[in-house]
Amino acid sequence: MSKDVWITGIGLVSSLGEGAQAHWDALDAATPPSLDRETIAPFAIHPMVELDLSTQIAKRGDQRQMETWQRLGVYAAGLAIDDANARDADQLEVTDMVVAAGGGERDIQVDNELLTEMLASNDRAHLLIDRLSNNLRPTLFLAQLPNLVAGNISIVHGVRGSSRTFMGEESAGLDAIRNAHARIAADQSQICLVGGSFNAAREDMILLYEMGGFNWTGDEESVWARQEDNGGLRLGSMGAFVVLESADHARARGQKPIACIDAVAAGRGVRAAGQVNAALKEHTAEFDLEGRKLGVISGATGVASLAREEYDFLKSLDAPVRATASRVGHGVEAQVPFNVALAALSVDKGRMFATADKHGIETEHDPAVDSVLVTSVGHWRGEGAVLVSRCED
Repeated sequence: MSKDVWITGIGLVSSLGEGAQAHWDALDAATPPSLDRETIAPFAIHPMVELDLSTQIAKRGDQRQMETWQRLGVYAAGLAIDDANARDADQLEVTDMVVAAGGGERDIQVDNELLTEMLASNDRAHLLIDRLSNNLRPTLFLAQLPNLVAGNISIVHGVRGSSRTFMGEESAGLDAIRNAHARIAADQSQICLVGGSFNAAREDMILLYEMGGFNWTGDEESVWARQEDNGGLRLGSMGAFVVLESADHARARGQKPIACIDAVAAGRGVRAAGQVNAALKEHTAEFDLEGRKLGVISGATGVASLAREEYDFLKSLDAPVRATASRVGHGVEAQVPFNVALAALSVDKGRMFATADKHGIETEHDPAVDSVLVTSVGHWRGEGAVLVSRCED
């Protein structure tokens, strides 16, 4: 028999602020997005709010040995642990962990030197191979994989259960939630800390997305209205963790639920044009959406063709839609955990937060909800969904 999976703790940091309530207040007030247009001009990013790291990462030595994306993850994880009232040494000894994050921060100086040399070279392939062999040590990258976030969470917060990490853009965050949910539902885990982090203030990440033609440099804020050159994404710094727990385990320690995760579906295949609508229908076919007061939190990135396909699916649900990337930017691996946390808050409060969209897609009609569908459409592949609902506690 499948176990009920509760969300009992939330930890969020982003350009909107620190903590679950700060995020809800900012979103519900339709606060304009915070944008940094100077650090990596002409590309705008959603910067991280200023944090007092010592409140969650007490030792300066621990802070120094982490890179920014690791600090954001460890900080958000600590907020989630506190929110779940789970900062008990015996409890943390058996708390499992699933983390989604990208690769480590690169040596920007070496990258810039290499790119400059390649512009002047007639044999770029040979130059690249030579520099990779002599200047870029493979161990440097391997030392900065996302398992370092999990390792630092274990060191700083004392989480000592099993640990799994996922790497691979939006699908990593979706699979982290899917894996944690499945293990608890199958009675293979009782409590699990799951989430991810992303640092947008990285020239190397901007470069990667620019080479793929995915960066949005226009003025339009809403992801639904970015039409020129097929739209694109604005990166946003964020850390997002939730504590998932079996209902029986939470009851035994007197913890109330914020919301439940009813179902998770994920697909990672390479998509062809026009397949997003069908993929989302397939993923949600067994989600039992009938009779619910449903809301939607979309992970739409701002890529115009994909946004149109996703909206074709969303129209069939006749539910209020909110796309968080318009407000906090796109956090890649962290986006799904971030949106799941906001879905839990919406279910807990019984309504959707306000919309700041002025293009008629994010309407205010019937904002009362008892369930929220979180959608994820990766910027180039990877579709899926998470159904969050009110718990019977």
